[in-house]
Amino acid sequence: MSGESPQPERGTVLFEEEELGVDEELWTDDSDTDHAGWFCVATSPFPCPAEGCTFVAEHMTAAHLILVWEERDDPNLLRHAQRAKEAGRNPRVVTYEESFGPSASYYAWEAAGRPVHGIRRRASCT
Repeated sequence: MSGESPQPERGTVLFEEEELGVDEELWTDDSDTDHAGWFCVATSPFPCPAEGCTFVAEHMTAAHLILVWEERDDPNLLRHAQRAKEAGRNPRVVTYEESFGPSASYYAWEAAGRPVHGIRRRASCT
């Protein structure tokens, strides 16, 4: 039996040569649009809910990017501001300035699948 492959035994694990790993990649709004003059929702500071993350937001964010809308009365902006109000975060619609931090269009965020944390994980071969 020297030429045969070893048979798995109860309680053992056999690994293939190629294992799946996890690559971490920051999600960004790749549109290269300058969002200065767009609108965002400023809030009382609140921590990222992801375990072990120390990020503290002062605006409505997604994937640690400030969500921005082109129109002050965009229904989605108003809906998110209302949700922040219900959570006790003291929301205020303000004009976005680059000094606030990196931003992403709300609609680009939706098109990207609505990532919710700064790191998007995807399986890849290592």
